[in-house]
Amino acid sequence: MTDFTKKFKLIYLPFLLITISSILGYTFLHWLLFIQLELFSIKEDILKFWLPIGLVCLSIYFFLYPRVKLLRFKKDDIPSFICFLAALIIIIPTITAQEYLTTATGKVTDLKDIYQIQKLEKTKYYTLKRCYIDKRNIGVLNTTSLSGKGNTTFNIEIYVTLPIFRTAKDTSKTECEYWLGQKYTHSISNSLSSDDKKYYHNEFAQTVSQEFKYTDFSNFTYLEAIGETKDHDNFDDAVTKNTQYDFKKPIIFKAHKERFEKRNGDKLEWFFILLSGGLFISLIFLLFAKLKTGAVYDFKNRGKARNKSLKEAFDILLPKEDYYITPILVNINIIVFLMMVISGLGFMQFEGKDLLLWGANFKPSTINGQWWRLLTATFLHGGIIHLASNMFGLLFIGALLEPVLGKTKFLLLYLLTGLLASLASIWWFDATVSVGASGAIFGLYGVFLALLLKEVFPKEFSTVFMTSTLIFIAYNLLMGLTGGIDNAAHIGGLLSGFIIGLVLSPIVKKKSEFDNK
Repeated sequence: MTDFTKKFKLIYLPFLLITISSILGYTFLHWLLFIQLELFSIKEDILKFWLPIGLVCLSIYFFLYPRVKLLRFKKDDIPSFICFLAALIIIIPTITAQEYLTTATGKVTDLKDIYQIQKLEKTKYYTLKRCYIDKRNIGVLNTTSLSGKGNTTFNIEIYVTLPIFRTAKDTSKTECEYWLGQKYTHSISNSLSSDDKKYYHNEFAQTVSQEFKYTDFSNFTYLEAIGETKDHDNFDDAVTKNTQYDFKKPIIFKAHKERFEKRNGDKLEWFFILLSGGLFISLIFLLFAKLKTGAVYDFKNRGKARNKSLKEAFDILLPKEDYYITPILVNINIIVFLMMVISGLGFMQFEGKDLLLWGANFKPSTINGQWWRLLTATFLHGGIIHLASNMFGLLFIGALLEPVLGKTKFLLLYLLTGLLASLASIWWFDATVSVGASGAIFGLYGVFLALLLKEVFPKEFSTVFMTSTLIFIAYNLLMGLTGGIDNAAHIGGLLSGFIIGLVLSPIVKKKSEFDNK
């Protein structure tokens, strides 16, 4: 077998398989589940952007990266860079395919007026023979956001919603269900001072006001119903700012001036150019790359070891005899987080209003009868980093503490200290949205600290873990002083757990001595 044949079989064919399965498989599921069957709703940026990226990156990491390491490079970081380029080669055409699918499958419906929508089958696109856009009674939402590497860009966004009626006479109505959405954006440097940002924000608002004044919003070819996007959420908020019309669930449209037949643009052509170009470049690269000596034999042996390591890595999420409750709690937290992500609420960070809807702890709501928030807040997290740090802490303390306490005591202590931590939070803060398992985790560390002091564990064990536990607690409490962290819940959980641990220590110590006989 020639060197190129080995490379083609070991590297290029798997890469080709990942590429085809990612594009065709994901696009088919997108069409079947979300367009054809409409089984459930999901934010479009998650569906068309983040899910493809995540699936492709996982495939590259688990199936292609070990194979790329079979090639000989002068620097150790080259395989990671090659896999990054390979991911881009797959991701960009996949995202392009989703964009094309979204516009190509949309059906246009001709309407005499906007009220006909109620009588006809729901579609994505509409044409209107007769309409009146009310520019006087609008809803406006001003928002800002950060973007760019290191949040270097400060984005100013103005969302405007205009009521859509059949004629001007309909403006006498008290309700409006159909709205036209118009978004204005402007970006400046995030390094500017607060005063400069405020100045540019006001200047941009004046520019938008002038542009809005002279724009004929009824001059469009067709309307597009805006899907489940972040823009849709902001337009919904803009509708609430209007003071003239009541509404139930507003339907927001985007106006297009080009012909309906041109809606796909050059997406399909770019898809084939990007895909074929990427596959060709990767094949040319493989011609010049060299395999390491004995690479095939080593790869087979490493593959067995890698599969074993992967299995061991996932084992920490599977319940076992003396490690049963911890993985269940971790899995519940992860599932809740994934449900929020799939709902389109974000990934890196969730907004406070969304966390409130999902059960965050918030004193005004909690003390007014919604006491269940004390518990539900302990299974919510503000973003992926918040979740990851808490789950790492839970896995660590769970592995040490659950075998000693047993399933029932461990679960009850987790829930009880979590509730007490939430109570400490609303006692300290008057109007702070609080979420996270850290209060309960600090409670478990408090129990662990008390058991260490009461010499429930062997002396050598206690010496080592006493120091590391104190460092962990001190570090996290100091980090809480920097802001954005609910130290009240941390301290509440820690103190309650420590006190409960002191009370339980004789029972746990006696049980431990009995088990060791």
